[in-house]
Amino acid sequence: MSLTIGARLDQATQGLPAPLAVVDLDALDANATDLVRRAAGTPIRVASKSVRVRAVLQRVLARDGFAGVMAYSLREALWLVSQGVDDILMGYPTVDTDAIAKLAADPAAVAAVTLMVDDVAQVDLAARAAADHGVTVRLCLDVDASLRVKIGPLAAHLGVRRSPVHSASDAGALAAAIAARPGVDVVGVMFYEAQVAGLPDSSAAVRAVKRLSIADLASRRAAVVAAVQDAVGHDLELVNSGGSGSVASSAADPAVTEVTAGSGLFVPTLFDSYRSFTPRPAAFFGLDVVRIPAAGFATAFGGGYIASGPATKSRQPRPVWPGGLSLTSREGAGEVQTPLRLSGDVDLRVGDRVWFRHAKSGEVMERFESVHLVRGTTVEATVPTYRGESHTFG
Repeated sequence: MSLTIGARLDQATQGLPAPLAVVDLDALDANATDLVRRAAGTPIRVASKSVRVRAVLQRVLARDGFAGVMAYSLREALWLVSQGVDDILMGYPTVDTDAIAKLAADPAAVAAVTLMVDDVAQVDLAARAAADHGVTVRLCLDVDASLRVKIGPLAAHLGVRRSPVHSASDAGALAAAIAARPGVDVVGVMFYEAQVAGLPDSSAAVRAVKRLSIADLASRRAAVVAAVQDAVGHDLELVNSGGSGSVASSAADPAVTEVTAGSGLFVPTLFDSYRSFTPRPAAFFGLDVVRIPAAGFATAFGGGYIASGPATKSRQPRPVWPGGLSLTSREGAGEVQTPLRLSGDVDLRVGDRVWFRHAKSGEVMERFESVHLVRGTTVEATVPTYRGESHTFG
């Protein structure tokens, strides 16, 4: 009889102090294989913010089907270049002038890193640094992929508030402004359709929004690419799109040259309701029970690892093993202690270990200096997180 995930993790980490973080390598590998299957030949760029463990990034990048990193901080990107990563697309604009200057001063970084922009103010920072060092900095335009619906006098913005660049004319105008500046070159465009990639298939309304968004982008991406290429006078190297929840639909667009995925590797709780793939949770954290405050309750040490986003129940960590545990509504996951309500015949005692899943991928790794990579009932390796390598990039 096969062991439950909790029993396996208990056995693998017996004797290791908690709080502790683990990654189930069998689940990680299965998730990576599934992402490649859904991408159907389109290269997958790994979103580092959803991992934040360099050894795991390297492990995934070594697999067929994956190519390059999408970084969330320019300082992170410069560090990754120093560690041998040679293809990094920034996922967000930066105004860190010191980091931009370091980029322009480093030939390896200039060749490896592509900055993300959606405003000439960001472009000018890069252009000034490029002029100081006589180099050309690579740029990618962040194009708003939200769905804009207008019915009569009513208008709706469905998606996240990212770039001010939405239409082909917006993108063409920005690209033309960049083309007039020396030291910078537009090599790509990015579309992040958060309303497709980042929302679970939780209702008919959400699924309808996804279908409309996919249809909208199928025509708008090609128009944006054409407008930008016309403005800069050369073909684009990359057209990036998607996220873990939209790999298949994004890759199906012939205008897309690469997709991005990260959360689909660890599969946090916010991804449990997707229909586009089978979730295989791979990242967990363990807390130890330190007291029994009353019958039907147990208190674990630590655990207040709340995910970013709206302050709702969905952003709280979820106890998953043993089964029959829930957070209390009054205290939730606490800074120093997390009370748990026990149901049914669950019996926890002081010293027992409880396993949780985080709501978002990667964020929980900011809480730990190391993560244990588990295969079956054995810790195959213990590796540092970004924090464990003395890096916290925000």
